[in-house]
Amino acid sequence: MEDILSSDYSQDVKHNSSTDNDSFLEDSKDENIKSEDEEKADPKTDADDEESARIRQEIEEELAEALRQDAIKKQQQKSRREMEEEERERMQVLVSNFTEEQLDRYEMYRRAAFPKASVKRLMQTITGCSVSQNVVIAMSGIAKVFVGEVVEEALDVMEENGETGGVQPKYLREAVRRLRNRGRLPIGKYQKPYFKLN
Repeated sequence: MEDILSSDYSQDVKHNSSTDNDSFLEDSKDENIKSEDEEKADPKTDADDEESARIRQEIEEELAEALRQDAIKKQQQKSRREMEEEERERMQVLVSNFTEEQLDRYEMYRRAAFPKASVKRLMQTITGCSVSQNVVIAMSGIAKVFVGEVVEEALDVMEENGETGGVQPKYLREAVRRLRNRGRLPIGKYQKPYFKLN
């Protein structure tokens, strides 16, 4: 009986060892297949790594460009502020050197403005729609500049004619005519005469 048991045991051991060997062989085959798959996957991984490195580099370049643009904008803002401060200082020096008459004229120029209600009403009549307050303020400023140019030209006409005193309507009309001939004024509804009198 011992022989039978020992033979059964030896067969079991052989069977188990062969099973173990088979499982070991299968495991090693699986590992070989996995390592081959990993080797095959490596080019993809390398390509992915290269792609991610390229993307990372592009992002870094974009960030560097954005930081450079921000630095340029800050420098321009500083230079604008400096220019505004210089302009303000120049204006203060100029005003401090004004004579009494020049100072009075400058104050009148600063205080002079078109009534905003009238400008708004005129603009609404022309356009046929409502106008915001900012547009009215802008138009008032443009009108003030326009009147300043016309008066300046009228004073030049007066000086050419050797006259002094207040600006007369004939000089204002001549100033408008000259500005229109130079192309500084819009023509609008003005029509040229059919013939000229010399």
